[in-house]
Amino acid sequence: MAGSAGSPKARVVILKTGTTYPQIQAQFGDFDAWFVRALAGQVDVTVVDVTQAPLPGQPGDWQGIVITGSPAMVSERAAWSEAAADWVRQAVEADVPLLGVCYGHQLLAHALGGRVDYHPKGRESGTHSVTLFDSAEADPLFRQMPRQFLAQLTHKQSVLALPPGAVLLGQSDFEPHQAFRAGNHAWGVQFHPEFTDQVMKAYLEVQYPDLEQEGLDAASLLSSVRPAPEASRLLTLFARYVTTRQPG
Repeated sequence: MAGSAGSPKARVVILKTGTTYPQIQAQFGDFDAWFVRALAGQVDVTVVDVTQAPLPGQPGDWQGIVITGSPAMVSERAAWSEAAADWVRQAVEADVPLLGVCYGHQLLAHALGGRVDYHPKGRESGTHSVTLFDSAEADPLFRQMPRQFLAQLTHKQSVLALPPGAVLLGQSDFEPHQAFRAGNHAWGVQFHPEFTDQVMKAYLEVQYPDLEQEGLDAASLLSSVRPAPEASRLLTLFARYVTTRQPG
């Protein structure tokens, strides 16, 4: 039985799609490290930097897939990103549980025929409230989440149009497509469940001059940062979901 004593852990691959700011990496580690910290106790984690290395075999070789954020833009359609999008599409077709975060969320949408580009109102950054729709109550992952929760966010691009057949699960005041499901087991979230409040503050400190130049109140965003444990719990829920689906 999956998850029983002595049984192998589910194999989850993290597709690393970029690297954080050097000063944040020096203090907190890189994108993949934040996911590994959240997942490693529950599943067997492998990290593959798809900007530098080949894609990790076939999607069906894995019991779960996580896609990180990135400073890159999906709309730029870099060769590595387009190759990853094709692989992600195969993963959804193969029914492999997948969680895309920020860039990963946008890559999933793009891979399945959605539209990704710059948000018409600019950047969303800081701690913000995410509200789930009634559709989340029937979702195998999000039905375990509270109807409203705080989440850490930083992005300029968004999913402007969902893929055909996708189920919209949540929104924020700024972003109408905060979470969606494609198929049975593939989720995209614009928010960052892997961020701590300390990481969020570090991002805002780095972004401070740009935020001010863009007409945002950087000081207010910084002072408004709060812990977001409910959003972070999504990674635990995903690991649990992958584990319970693993053949026993």
